[in-house]
Amino acid sequence: MKRIVVMAGLGLVLMGCAASPESIAPSYVSEVGYRSWACKDLAEETVRLSAALARTSQLQENARTGDTVGVILLGLPTASMSGQNVAPEVARLKGETEAVRKAMIGKHCASA
Repeated sequence: MKRIVVMAGLGLVLMGCAASPESIAPSYVSEVGYRSWACKDLAEETVRLSAALARTSQLQENARTGDTVGVILLGLPTASMSGQNVAPEVARLKGETEAVRKAMIGKHCASA
């Protein structure tokens, strides 16, 4: 019985941990704001968003690692508790990337 209680408690603590960047769903961002952009500008924005997403995903992965260490050592997701979880920003950047991709498809840009 004690084992079940400990496992349930650990499960609840882990639910508060930072998610992996890959598991974060994109936020909805409309492509309407990008429809007036030229294909060249959309391609440049794709590069910018890709770099920003890579940086932010690394921060999220660091928060996930920090939470894992915190849970193991202290029983608390310390990185998320200290504001290092950037999942909303990862979701926004994924949504922006998808919106630009849709705008490129709509404009029949070569690199869509």
